[in-house]
Amino acid sequence: MDTNVAAHGTSSTLVRSRRRVPPEFNIFLVLLGIALVYEVLGWIFVGQSFLMNSQRLTIMILQVSVIGIIAVGVTQVIITGGIDLSSGSVVGMTAMISASVAQASTWPRALYPSLTDLPAIVPIGLGVGIGLIAGYINGQLIAKTKIPPFIATLGMMVSARGISKWYTKGQPVSGLTEQFNFIGTGIWPVIVFLVVALIFHIALRYTRYGKFTYAIGANVQAARVSGINVEAHLIKVYAIAGMLAGLAGVVTAARAQTAQAGMGVMYELDAIAATVIGGTSLTGGVGRVTGTVIGTVILGVMTSGFTFLRVDAYYQEIVKGIIIVAAVVVDVYRQKARKKT
Repeated sequence: MDTNVAAHGTSSTLVRSRRRVPPEFNIFLVLLGIALVYEVLGWIFVGQSFLMNSQRLTIMILQVSVIGIIAVGVTQVIITGGIDLSSGSVVGMTAMISASVAQASTWPRALYPSLTDLPAIVPIGLGVGIGLIAGYINGQLIAKTKIPPFIATLGMMVSARGISKWYTKGQPVSGLTEQFNFIGTGIWPVIVFLVVALIFHIALRYTRYGKFTYAIGANVQAARVSGINVEAHLIKVYAIAGMLAGLAGVVTAARAQTAQAGMGVMYELDAIAATVIGGTSLTGGVGRVTGTVIGTVILGVMTSGFTFLRVDAYYQEIVKGIIIVAAVVVDVYRQKARKKT
């Protein structure tokens, strides 16, 4: 009898110890493993260290910061059981529009000569606001008309990209003020990404907004019965995702110090990839911003590592696709195992 009690106590202790390990720990181990593989391959094929080059690592983090901002919004959408395919196009649209009111008076071909030298808060607010409107429209279509999120956001993806091309008839917008460009210089894109991640990590874990988001993704009918206004909350989630895509568009334009209609192409897929690699389940109800941050870094390490090893860009896309599918397959088996227990 004492042996059974001891065995039960040991098993319960093991269960508790497993629960103490955050789900992001395994994802972090994957990140370390990928980085070490590139380190070994670097010495074998290139004769250089991958991890000991601070300039390479800095460039890598800066490159993924914009994807990370988008991915934080996409994470919340996927937790509700939805999807957002429009974020990359919203980046291009908001980059063009915000840059058009961020031009300096010294630029001879200003799009709006009477709106030059405006304070940076104006183009930044405009870009974020337009992204918010785009996300709000997505949410309204999904919540009110009940059309699938895939279709609603696909329509926005096409429309937003069309707007970004039509806005200046395909011409780039240049001559931006130094005040506006500042948000894209140095380490600022990374700071913006980390601040956004921190805000929504807290929101998802410790606020009613987060509880509602997870509840809808886990079981939408149960959430509705428990008194949650599902439609209103979905509109809010998609609006936030659009707002963050708008912010990413502003940062993209500021980093490049110019805006072009082709900005943000395929960003939505990279953001979804970072989210899924970070442990967010495509079936909804599961996911954390911290995992998405690690997933974003994994995506950056992979891209930087391929470039470091001089792997052709075509192969990079192939491997990235394989990793996305593998992450989804792992998630499917993880969900099956969770249901059994």
